[in-house]
Amino acid sequence: MADDSAYVGTLAGQLREQRPDLLAIAEDELQTLRGSMRKVADFLHNQAIALDIRRNLAADLHLPEPDR
Repeated sequence: MADDSAYVGTLAGQLREQRPDLLAIAEDELQTLRGSMRKVADFLHNQAIALDIRRNLAADLHLPEPDR
């Protein structure tokens, strides 16, 4: 497979010039996603919640299961 980094860089530059607002939108969405993932991680590590519930949620989300 050929090195596509120059092509990708050119496309990224064009996108940045034509739609600079998209980067801000993507950063906002990423921040929201990180916040959601933090809540899930906090839930999975909260020992006040039954272990079987936390294990089942982790399994459903394809995440490592808590062991305690």
